[in-house]
This record gives sequence, structure tokens and C-alpha cells, in this order.
Amino acid sequence: MRKQRFFAHFRIAAFAAMAVTLAACAEDEKQYVERPVELLYNDAKNQLDAGEYKAAAETFDEVDRQHPYSVWATKAQLMSAYSYYLDNKYDDAIIGLDRFIQLHPSNSSVAYAHYLKALSYYEQISDVGRDQKMTELALKFLSEVVTRFPTTQYARDARLKIDLTRDHLAGKEMEIGRYYHNQGQFLAAINRFKVVVDKYQTTTHVPEALHRLTEAYLSLGLSEQASKTAAILGHNFPGSEWYVDSYEIVEQKPVRPQEEKKEAPWYWPFD
Repeated sequence: MRKQRFFAHFRIAAFAAMAVTLAACAEDEKQYVERPVELLYNDAKNQLDAGEYKAAAETFDEVDRQHPYSVWATKAQLMSAYSYYLDNKYDDAIIGLDRFIQLHPSNSSVAYAHYLKALSYYEQISDVGRDQKMTELALKFLSEVVTRFPTTQYARDARLKIDLTRDHLAGKEMEIGRYYHNQGQFLAAINRFKVVVDKYQTTTHVPEALHRLTEAYLSLGLSEQASKTAAILGHNFPGSEWYVDSYEIVEQKPVRPQEEKKEAPWYWPFD
């Protein structure tokens, strides 16, 4: 009798579990009903145009999932990455772009895919007070765009961003160099300032780097090195305020006009 009751309960539980499974499958079927590719792609495009970037990315992904061998799927892969980029989901954008580049290396839009990948790093650049890993990656992939697609409009914009990126990296070196200099660690400071002069020659930080080198050499008693560095600064940046500063500390005499000392008027009322 007990066995019969046990098997009866077992059959009821089994049927209940099967019913739940079938309901879940039915729900999945409702969610993933295949739709015509044109309609699905247009829905994604409308979501993108409306600024619904997360929804657009998911719908473009659905185009690729439901119609993987269609021309629309190739477009959708790139558009999905673009949607993630607009939504500031840079990691997702980069993953999608890497996949597109790997699957379609000869596609007419591959140059844009490389450019968008570089931008995804570029827009994550932080201020010079923080780690510059993203800046280095941005420089790497912007340079790749220029090297691989030199005649495209993307390469022209990448060159401009490369200059800004290099200036940013030089700024980081300057910040560290100034810190060491203020701590009296002049050799460590010199190493940082020389990186700016040698590696980032076209950046806006070079005049200051040469001046700081001059200061550091003088602090170590290396007057000949200081004079040579000041001369290089004067030759390359003759109108720079940093050169005037370097000249004054090397020659130990003022160049700028000094403010005249004001004398008290004859009717000064205090003793």
C-alpha cells in the first residue's frame, strides 16, 4: 500500500516537473521566435536612432543569432559594436569589433572597425594623475589605423589623436619627474625628463622638460650639463619663458625687468 502511494506521489511530481519544463520551453519559443531579417534589422536601427543603445545592441545581436549567414548579419555585428560604443560599454564594443575584424578581414568596413576599436580605448583615457594603460593602448591601436589604412579619413583623424595621446603620456612623465624633483631625488627626476625630451620630442612638454633638466643638473653640481641643456632649450625654443628661466639660473642674473621698489611718499604719516 505504501509502495503504491509512493509511486503515485512520484508520478505526480514527475508530471509536475515535466509541465514546468514544457512551460519554460514554450516561453523560450515565444522569446526567440524567428522574425524576417529585414524587419529585425530595421527595428534595431530604429532603436539606435532613438538613442536606445542597449536595446539596439541586443536586437542587432539577435539579427546575427537568427540569420547568421545573411548579409544583414555581417552589418549587424558591426552595428552592435557601434551601439555598445555609443552606450559607453567599451569592453563590449571592443569584443564585438575584434570578432568582426577576425571574421571579416577583407570587408569594406574593416578600416572603420579598427578605428572604432581605437576610439573605444581613446575615450577611456584618464587624467595624468592615474594609470595610463588605456592611453598606451589607444596609441597602439590609433597607430595601427594609420599604418594599415593610411589614405582613409580614419587615418587622418587618428594622426591628430595620436599627437594628443603622446602629449598625454609626456604629461604623465612630467608629473612623475616633478614629484621626484620636489623630493630631492634628482637622478630619478632627470630620467623622467629625458624620456620626454627623447621619446616625445614633438609634444608641448619639451620646453619645460629641458628647463627642469637644467635645474636638476645644477642641483647635482653638474654646471656644464646644465649649460648645454639650457643652450639646447634656447636654440629650439628661443622665445619660451622656460628658456628665460633657465638662462637666469645658469647665468645667475636676472633677464626680466625687475619691478621698481616703491618709496613711501614724503607725506608718509607713520613713524
